Amino acid sequence: MPMIMAQESEKYPLHRCIFQGDVKTLNILIRTRDITEKDKQGNTPLHLAVMLGRKECVQLLLAHGASVKVKNLAGWSPLAEAISYGDRQTISSLLRKLKQQAREQMEERRPNLVAALHQMGDFYMELKWDFQSWVPLVSRVLPSDICKIHKSGASIRMDTTLVDFNDMRWERGDISFIFNGDQKPSHSLTVLDNKAKLFQRVRYEETELEIEDEVDILMSSDIMAAQMSTKSITFSRAQTGWIFREDKREMVGAFHADFYQINGMVLESRKRREHLSEEDLQKNKAIMESLTKGSSQGFKNGEPPMRRASLNPPPESNITWDEYVVAPPGQCPLLGRNLVYKESSKSFKATVAMSPDFPLTVDMLLNVLEVITPFKHLSKLRQFVLMKLPPGFPVKIDIPILPTVTAKITFQEFAFRNDIDPELFQVPSDYFEDPMRGYGAYLTMMMVLHTASCARG
Repeated sequence: MPMIMAQESEKYPLHRCIFQGDVKTLNILIRTRDITEKDKQGNTPLHLAVMLGRKECVQLLLAHGASVKVKNLAGWSPLAEAISYGDRQTISSLLRKLKQQAREQMEERRPNLVAALHQMGDFYMELKWDFQSWVPLVSRVLPSDICKIHKSGASIRMDTTLVDFNDMRWERGDISFIFNGDQKPSHSLTVLDNKAKLFQRVRYEETELEIEDEVDILMSSDIMAAQMSTKSITFSRAQTGWIFREDKREMVGAFHADFYQINGMVLESRKRREHLSEEDLQKNKAIMESLTKGSSQGFKNGEPPMRRASLNPPPESNITWDEYVVAPPGQCPLLGRNLVYKESSKSFKATVAMSPDFPLTVDMLLNVLEVITPFKHLSKLRQFVLMKLPPGFPVKIDIPILPTVTAKITFQEFAFRNDIDPELFQVPSDYFEDPMRGYGAYLTMMMVLHTASCARG
């Protein structure tokens, strides 16, 4: 047994340096070792550095490009653990690095995405969204929406009236989202507010004020992770008829479709709040709503806004490296705060209608959705389409959006067209650029927070 423990102790030299606070050796090894390596708990060196409060190690790992998005066996990223630990500087450093890595990944994919859009025919498409709930009376007040999508060359325009949807609250508007793939990144994304006749360029890089706002959001809210589990999903042909049962086939708009039952669809939600007090939860609710609606805390009487201070660090862990490294997978010793943790799961009965006649392919749809996923409900659609679906194109889908809400999405119209008006992808001459934080800044934040939420779990 001692020999086994000694062998285990020699594994993961970067992890060991961080655990023991040996920055000097870490600085030597980091140049030749794989900083993405995971130990038996799925923790990378960056996970451990954050969980143990080794700030110098955190900065060293980030400087060498350690991934902020990677998850451990428990499903949490270094950013989630940093929020739990509560050191503002560390959270800010990780968030900045997360943004940088997300930009780099986006720019790496961009040439292939633009080339794929150019190869695709120009088209007009409508997606109808109907939101439903199993909670009595809720379905009566849930919104519906029709997203209208025009595509020409490497340009995509989406018109929508549903700007945001979260926890039974939704924000209506008349918004157009324009992506011009042939433009430089700083000018490729534009949001039009058609009621106010305003526009904003969606930036990939935020101001210091916006970064600090986002740090406040992360420090002031639950560490959330919600995902549609696809591990146990199977598809079976939906049946129709009382006595003589047969496979269900119907027209969905102009398209013949085969209907399938989706079995084993589960929406898993996890929440941590060990970093929040009851006073925090009350006090920060208003701040959270203000920030996510795109209105900054601003400056009052010339004074900078009040910022969340770092928390007192959790008690120093008395776990030794040898104890940590021999712990069975999934039984990670407590290295930070005592978890305040809640998880829930809900099974959904759902159907999908697959059509062999639909002119668009699933791969083409994924390219379109990659552009417009800053809208959270469209991000859910993209997650669903990434699953291994039955043959054909999903012309009608049920997907869970929230634990109590399901969306029914119908591709009710599609046509390849060569007469798409190029002016649709330009800002109208009578629109003014909005200097205030509005939909453009809102979508910028949503893009970052969507990435952050993926990284958190």
